[in-house]
Amino acid sequence: MYGNMCTATRPDEMSPARAREVLDEWVPRAVAGDRDASERVLALVYPLVRRYCFARLGPGELRSVAEDVAHETCLALMTALPRYSDQGSSFLTYVYAIAGHKVVDARRATRRACAPLEDAGEPVCPNSGPEDRAIAIESGEQARELVESLSPRHRQIVVMRLAWGMSAAETADALGTTPGAVRIAQHRALGRLRTRARPASDAAA
Repeated sequence: MYGNMCTATRPDEMSPARAREVLDEWVPRAVAGDRDASERVLALVYPLVRRYCFARLGPGELRSVAEDVAHETCLALMTALPRYSDQGSSFLTYVYAIAGHKVVDARRATRRACAPLEDAGEPVCPNSGPEDRAIAIESGEQARELVESLSPRHRQIVVMRLAWGMSAAETADALGTTPGAVRIAQHRALGRLRTRARPASDAAA
């Protein structure tokens, strides 16, 4: 039954912004015990959770457990839903927090430390330009040092946006901020990376 609820409605094309609007309507009903509302909430959340888990755990050997982690996240969410209370942040922030804990648990269980940029593959952020993509896919010690030189917040945003391909809205929900703040932070972080990478590029030329 759980699998049916996850796949009965597949709003894969629904944007995070639209999902938030719909969730604002259905989450209070689900918390109150409305079974139909709970199924609707799960159907909306599952594609977003699945994408998040696959972004965090793949490609690589952990990709094979991403689907299980997504299902575990949904199960945990449905168990916790009756106790959910609106604290002023998006419901998706709450969802991504649960997913984040499940991802960490999965990594610990497999005794594998994942380096986000090394496991991320080619960036898929649709709003990044050629220079941004070059920074994101550059390999070797220099690239790691450049990214690690950023503040933890900026480093996380760069990885989520460029490496994991999350939208500004999804990143904002995961970090408990706004899409506008994410875009500003990304712009500043990439500016710092370009400035720090330029001397090495000039020297190589």
